[in-house]
Amino acid sequence: MQLIWRTVDSDIKRKSRDELNLLLTSKAKQVFTEFLIVDITAIPVCIGLIVWLVATTANRLDDSLYVANNILLGSIALFALIYIILEWHRIKRSKMDKPVKEWLETEINLLSKWLTGKYRRVNYYLIPILYVLSVLSIHVYYSGLYFIDVFRSDKFINEDIWGLIIFTPIIFAGLYYSLIKLRKYQMKKLQFLKDLHERLCNVH
Repeated sequence: MQLIWRTVDSDIKRKSRDELNLLLTSKAKQVFTEFLIVDITAIPVCIGLIVWLVATTANRLDDSLYVANNILLGSIALFALIYIILEWHRIKRSKMDKPVKEWLETEINLLSKWLTGKYRRVNYYLIPILYVLSVLSIHVYYSGLYFIDVFRSDKFINEDIWGLIIFTPIIFAGLYYSLIKLRKYQMKKLQFLKDLHERLCNVH
């Protein structure tokens, strides 16, 4: 245990096995929290988006397509908000009712589902969906036209469509670049946790 902890903190003093367990758990929780920091910053964004959608939908109840677009976008934002809050709460309140090794393995498996498992591409698929729904919500609302009429208007055909053609690839490039950089950082942290777990498994 002393050797394992020195890979995390080279200045560690002689401590009991229980104390090292607590220190390792604390370090692991710190790393898990880092995974959620970016997500936590999304909380005010989700709240702001939901408020916007409620307000604009209330002013466009006679436009069924616009309402449907906002409900779909709002559902995604609400799900993301609830998930982030629950995950933060779970990590902060998780109790060590099992050995460090087993607890760490459980947490790693949960993270791996989103980074290397079946959910790893969810964010990549959500970016274009959220972009399209958000652009439609904002553009249609400020156009003052019904959802279907926006795409028939001369302004959209002669002006707005060119703005979408020019700026959409730029926005997508920025969003995917940021996501890829974030994913690399998270993978590095995940590998750290896996290495720590492997060292714990090799303790006899």
